[in-house]
Amino acid sequence: MKKGILSLFLLFMSISAIAQLRLNFGKDSPSRKLQIAEMAINKFYVDSVNEQKLVEDAIQGMLEKLDPHSSYSTAKETKSMNEPLQGNFDGIGVQFNMIEDTLVVIQPVVGGPSEKVGILAGDRIVVVNDTAIAGVKMDRSEIMRRLRGPKGTKVNLKIVRRGTSGLLSFVVTRDKIPLKTVDAFYMIRPGVGYIRLSSFGLTSAKEVLEALTSLQKQGMNSLIFDLQENGGGFLHAAVEIAGQFLPKDDLIVYTKGRVAPREDYKALGGGKMEKGKLVILVDELSASASEIVTGAIQDHDRGIVVGRRSFGKGLVQRPINFEDGSMIRLTIAHYYTPSGRCIQKPYRKGDLKDYEMDLDKRYKHGELVNKDSIHFDETQKFYTLKKHRLVYGGGGIMPDFFVPLDTAKYSKYYRQLVLKGLVINTSLKYIDVHRKSLKASYRDFSTYQRSFKIPQELIDNIIKEGEKAGIKAKDDKEMVKSLPVLKLQLKALIARDIWDMNRYYQIINEDNDVVKKAIEVITN
Repeated sequence: MKKGILSLFLLFMSISAIAQLRLNFGKDSPSRKLQIAEMAINKFYVDSVNEQKLVEDAIQGMLEKLDPHSSYSTAKETKSMNEPLQGNFDGIGVQFNMIEDTLVVIQPVVGGPSEKVGILAGDRIVVVNDTAIAGVKMDRSEIMRRLRGPKGTKVNLKIVRRGTSGLLSFVVTRDKIPLKTVDAFYMIRPGVGYIRLSSFGLTSAKEVLEALTSLQKQGMNSLIFDLQENGGGFLHAAVEIAGQFLPKDDLIVYTKGRVAPREDYKALGGGKMEKGKLVILVDELSASASEIVTGAIQDHDRGIVVGRRSFGKGLVQRPINFEDGSMIRLTIAHYYTPSGRCIQKPYRKGDLKDYEMDLDKRYKHGELVNKDSIHFDETQKFYTLKKHRLVYGGGGIMPDFFVPLDTAKYSKYYRQLVLKGLVINTSLKYIDVHRKSLKASYRDFSTYQRSFKIPQELIDNIIKEGEKAGIKAKDDKEMVKSLPVLKLQLKALIARDIWDMNRYYQIINEDNDVVKKAIEVITN
């Protein structure tokens, strides 16, 4: 299961807080027993041991016997997990992809260090500080490590540019590069805005506010807020964002645990969109902070929820940071929606595998395609606060309008092409060759969206690459079925690389069943 699905909304705690814990190291204490065991193994075991790993394994062993969300991460893992939520990182500021074994710049970040020195979309970075990174099968993570570095440091790049002979040299001064969590926002219909949020990071509340402000200037009076596949993030970001839609003092969420006292989080008032139609989109991958926002909107009868039952994570983790950069995320409380429901799905302590197989079970039981296959705990009945509609706790948030997963839309042939990376890689090669002509032919997105057709040569190339990888349509019927969704995906990918992710969703959403249902609900 992706770590993003299990991402956590965090409460800050420094290492100094450990000193406040009252630990018993008396002769009969479990803590002393654990300490003696570690010391004995390290000193007397027949073979040499890695003491650091020994301690880490012991910590992981303890946490594995608890709930599915209490976990330990090494310093490297901690940095990797936290970075997407921090709002920025230090680097050169390019969006890139790998074509075969060469880094190709998709877009330089606007106003970023690479754009400032003249690096362009389509450039190939082949040398970093005198080390070749192209044609050497270097791991993607190693390439990123070489490009990133502390703000203010310099990196020497050598670049191959189509139409220019020889290598071009650039010296880029690294800087803070923003990480956006709002994937897209645009007017999806007259008067109806659309915002897609990928996670709840440090800058998410500000990003959503900016998107709301921009859309209102464009005439938005109703909003579709897309939290599909959003695995969560920071609690305070969820509270701030929910506060944009709810009047002052409306309860958004409260937390309570064995030791942690109840703590209420309420709307501060003055939100950008306290009035107007609101639809929240969720699916089986919407978790944690996504469910806080969705639960608050549903419980207050402020908006309509469309999609499929959400993931069901109602546990609060506190990070306990160690001086070496590693961290424990320890579950300290449950969170509850305004009506009083905890949406945490059932789990058995110590059985992480069973917990991780939950989505697979839902699929096999038919829950993703048939609303009647979903069974709720009858002891977990609650009622919304204004209209007194029945809602359930104990296993995610059930949408007001269920939209089944269309398993028939994507053929096996199409899925295999996508899984092998052939669709995206072939589209990248096409864009690389035709970037200038595409930009010349389609100077604005609306013209592209209206009139661009996927050329047959691109389809033929994908079919050819599929055959090389042993992927073939079983018959003409499967090929014909695969072509419409394949062409739509390609058109969206090309738009993404010529413009940005915003344009990708403007195309792909027109065939998204959940989005289409939301438009139907909000415009009626």
